Amino acid sequence: MKISIVIPNYNGEEILRKNLPKVFESLLSYKEGKVEVVVTDDASIDGSLALLESLKSKINSSYSNMGFKIIRNEKNLGFSSNVNKAVKNASGEILVLLNTDVVPKQDFLIPLLSHFSDTNVFAVGCMDESMEKHEVILRGRGVGVWKRGFLVHSRGEVDKTNTLWVGGGSGAFRKSIWDRLGGFSELYNPFYWEDIDLSYRALKSGYKIVFEPKSVVIHEHEKGSIKSTYSDFEVKTIAYRNQFIFVWKNTTDLDLQLLHLLWLPYHLIKALIKKDWSFLIGLIKAFILLPKIVKSSFNLQKLFIKKDKEILEGFRNEN
Repeated sequence: MKISIVIPNYNGEEILRKNLPKVFESLLSYKEGKVEVVVTDDASIDGSLALLESLKSKINSSYSNMGFKIIRNEKNLGFSSNVNKAVKNASGEILVLLNTDVVPKQDFLIPLLSHFSDTNVFAVGCMDESMEKHEVILRGRGVGVWKRGFLVHSRGEVDKTNTLWVGGGSGAFRKSIWDRLGGFSELYNPFYWEDIDLSYRALKSGYKIVFEPKSVVIHEHEKGSIKSTYSDFEVKTIAYRNQFIFVWKNTTDLDLQLLHLLWLPYHLIKALIKKDWSFLIGLIKAFILLPKIVKSSFNLQKLFIKKDKEILEGFRNEN
């Protein structure tokens, strides 16, 4: 089985210098087929490309079982578009998405890939040893509930294998199904909600997604491009906008659609009282995209075979 490791980058020179050699080391134990690493650079203005070119010659001469591709964007596209471009240039049957600040442990691939013997499995998530304020938090499994007109998602306990989504920074995806689903929705650019959206669409289309606790990665949460490029207000606004996009794009249960509309005045009044301008601007930005959202929703419904409430049934006691 051929594997493509997909690593999106934007101004990550120092993180790449630190972590990319470790990624290659973690792949040495895979003997079941070819491995390629595809790095897409989203128009970085640091020394990322020069570093990648220097690493490419070393890696191609040192690892006979691996290939290394560098894809360069002429302008900054955003996370979804950057990953989608990498996937188009990937030749593996299975895509393993890793963020630049994620380092897989040795042998993480074997348990991850074992689930793909089931042809209906679309994605498998890794156990994420997340380094947060000098503490390790185990992440990688997600749960959710419909509440006050929105899908509210949260971290799930890692003692189960069902999950609401597989993270776009540490997970494996079957390329044939990725292509059928259309990959990450580029409506979510520049970031946030794209992996939850794709996983949710896969579940509604009848595919399986799994959390694998034996496939462990270390996530150090280094200061990345989001914090260095966007203010906290901008990040919050984008998150609100994308929360609206998700509901308008994916919800097909009529009662949930009505509840969303009924709760909207409450959220608007609350935002005005609290002067939460990011919520209001996020709503306006989502409304501007409404024609594209409606078009996307219409196309998606051709694939959906499950209702919204069916998807969250397995997480009822965890919220």
